[in-house]
Amino acid sequence: MLEKYGFKFDENGLIPAIVQDHETGEVLMLAYMDGEAIRRTVESGRTWFWSRSRKEYWCKGETSGNRQYVREVLYDCDADALLVKVHQVGPACHTGQRSCFYRRVEEARTDLKPGD
Repeated sequence: MLEKYGFKFDENGLIPAIVQDHETGEVLMLAYMDGEAIRRTVESGRTWFWSRSRKEYWCKGETSGNRQYVREVLYDCDADALLVKVHQVGPACHTGQRSCFYRRVEEARTDLKPGD
């Protein structure tokens, strides 16, 4: 079923999946999927990922209760990254933060304007 999209998986058979709040646009997390995780996500309406450390599938929120309900699955122009828009219940990060992206690189230059 998913072969028609021509997803390009890395050497480990994985593709990065960015998870975004469908209402606010906030980036919540980054995880990895293989073909089976994509299939489970598409069919169940919940996000499924492949844990690179535990070497097993996990459905977001099964143990924490912080579930993600799929609203849209997009893929980029090279077919090597996914964007999964979700309705997030509770925090997305295992630390208890709303998003996994809550730490800032303070030294990043942010003062340039277009044309600089």
